[in-house]
Amino acid sequence: MTTSPSVPLLDPEARHVLDLGRQAAVRPFEAGTPEEARRAYEEGFPTLQGEREPVASLSERTIAGPGGPLTLRVYRGQGAGGADAPALLYLHGGGWVIGNLDSHDEICRWLANMADCVVICPDYRLAPEHKFPAAVEDCVAVLSFMHDDASDLGIDARRIAVAGDSAGGNLAAVLCLFARREKNPPTAQLLFYPNTDASQAADSYSRFAGGYGLTAATMAWFRDHYIRDARDIGDWRVSPLKTESLAGVAPAFVAIAGHDILADEGEAYAKRLDDDGVPVVLRRWPGQIHGFVSMGRHAPAARQAVAAAVAAWRGFDPAFGNAQAD
Repeated sequence: MTTSPSVPLLDPEARHVLDLGRQAAVRPFEAGTPEEARRAYEEGFPTLQGEREPVASLSERTIAGPGGPLTLRVYRGQGAGGADAPALLYLHGGGWVIGNLDSHDEICRWLANMADCVVICPDYRLAPEHKFPAAVEDCVAVLSFMHDDASDLGIDARRIAVAGDSAGGNLAAVLCLFARREKNPPTAQLLFYPNTDASQAADSYSRFAGGYGLTAATMAWFRDHYIRDARDIGDWRVSPLKTESLAGVAPAFVAIAGHDILADEGEAYAKRLDDDGVPVVLRRWPGQIHGFVSMGRHAPAARQAVAAAVAAWRGFDPAFGNAQAD
């Protein structure tokens, strides 16, 4: 692998993860079916994630969703208390095609404990069985449930933030656009290397097209399974970067991996937020690759990024007081 002089060197742990992937010789997701991709992903992610740290409580519940029953996993952080806790709706990544409640369990535990909050992660509908806007509709329904059942959940309906990584970051950004005029809009959006522009035309798609984990070909495969047809690419519910205005959305934390096909659109989204008067904390990990926050076994930067997100959230919400993240 050659590195352009203008591109920072890969962090050693990122290079190690890429080496592990090459040694495993797993075929690209786009070479098989969505079902095969899900099986391969479920076999692979445990080798990247670290120990599951304990939380105060962990439960699952089912709610009525727009397309049928929706399963939610509820994490109560060790410092969250039993009532009126801040809450976070976490939307897992996976290109809208793969991923589940287990694939991002490590991140949800970290967030719950670091922020002394309740994290709710939904098993939203996946494509291509359920194309856009099914996942968006599910996320809207879960946020509504969190507001309506806040007392039962032991959370404060006025202090709900949203978060997600990759395609989950896309859904979180879209959800904040939907909810910006609600009575209790999200207090923050924590976006880890979010997908914000389905046109896939940014220069980072060329710089990191192959050899850095998530490839341009795989991302196109994900998108094409998610959308109904090419007209959806310009819909702000698929490409939030294309919305007319971001004014009034929740303050944002945006994490960028330097060696990532999504790097430029993440940067562009942070700039649009800032231009439209939205408070933004932009953090870059120049030597990291897409998905590094899910690689806690190998990458110390994973926990660092989650801690930075929690610190930004605390800064956006004065009700947190002077408490600090790990």
